[in-house]
Amino acid sequence: MMNSRERLIQTLNHKEPDRLVVDVGAGGQTGMGVCAVHNLRKALFGETGYRVRVTEPYQMLGEVDEELRRKLHLDVVGINGPGNMFGFRNERWKPFTMPDGTRVEVPGDFNYTVDDEGAVYMYAEGDTSVNPRAKMSGGGYFFDSIDIGNTADYNDLNPADNTEEFMLLSAGQVEFFALQAKKYYNETDYGIYMTLPGMAFGDIALVPAPWMKHPKGIRGVEEWYLATLAYPEYVRQVFEKQCEAALKNIELLAMAIGDMVQVVFVSGTDFGTQSGLFSSPETYRDLFKPFQKAVNDKIHELTGWKVFIHSCGAIREIIPDLIEAGFDILNPVQISAARMDPQELKDEFGKDIVFWGGGVNTQKTLPFGTPDEVYREVRRNIDIFSPGGGFVFNTVHNTVSNVPVENMLAMFRALNDARNLPTDF
Repeated sequence: MMNSRERLIQTLNHKEPDRLVVDVGAGGQTGMGVCAVHNLRKALFGETGYRVRVTEPYQMLGEVDEELRRKLHLDVVGINGPGNMFGFRNERWKPFTMPDGTRVEVPGDFNYTVDDEGAVYMYAEGDTSVNPRAKMSGGGYFFDSIDIGNTADYNDLNPADNTEEFMLLSAGQVEFFALQAKKYYNETDYGIYMTLPGMAFGDIALVPAPWMKHPKGIRGVEEWYLATLAYPEYVRQVFEKQCEAALKNIELLAMAIGDMVQVVFVSGTDFGTQSGLFSSPETYRDLFKPFQKAVNDKIHELTGWKVFIHSCGAIREIIPDLIEAGFDILNPVQISAARMDPQELKDEFGKDIVFWGGGVNTQKTLPFGTPDEVYREVRRNIDIFSPGGGFVFNTVHNTVSNVPVENMLAMFRALNDARNLPTDF
């Protein structure tokens, strides 16, 4: 019988393992909202007083702890950098109550204010003396960036303004990654997934830089998208400077970690909407693809890491380009978007790219379907994506906090049945 790491390696090489590989929580795009984790733990273990930790405070994702990982027979663990999306470290945990009353734990520098309507405001580096960078509504479960307005001088655009966050990793940061990799590699048999910092070109979640108190340059969401059309040479210069730092950081991490990890998350840049692409294929090929290829080529040159891209929406038209750019893994596989039919994707691209996701629709079926509907969809998608390997089960993007626990349990029952594992819940 294979262990989880062997199972993942087999899958990444487009060979069928002894059973399906399942990931929940290894990355910032494959996890669960903290309330969902809380409700799932309560259903599985009872009311124990356990407070789930918020490990990614921007999306308010909950930690999938070792007890839960073993209960659900998960196969993959994740490695992230020392800081989070708001620029402080995940340490010195303290209590926090979500707007729906769920009691959780947040990092010690998770400092916030609340307005009269119950909205929670978050601050870069936990510094409440500056303007807030994100807001969670009074009935919400995650943060949205606050538009800080136009910070760019279009008469004197300086690429340094949009690249001040991209720098060489310090020795301490490299060691932080390496120590986590060594621990998981030597002490567990899980597959290991590592998020590489600063490699995503034009990721709109990162452009506003919510971890920075006073970001400069083009930082508004609308302004950035317009800049890719109106100021493409400026964007290209930003990407050139970012890529220079990224290539050097790959060298540092490859030297420190070697092949202890199997998968690296490189890009979360979304190129699709529900119905089509954000930009033309020509814009992708001219502006984004060369830099992604440079990063992926360096990774493949120095390591055995498989490269993971997260890109939502109807992106079928550029999947061949993503493969040419050197991406090995596609996520979230948004099966509800136009021309993203599971069987067609598997038939057309299944030999060339690993599908990590696509397990169940998180826009409709998982939050709003019945448990039976969830079970059937999960089994159907497993049957489509699994043959021949090249499929890691995950939901289509993160499971949001208000998904009914009965539906989450139905999903895991379907997974256990597909893997011939007993279910005691």
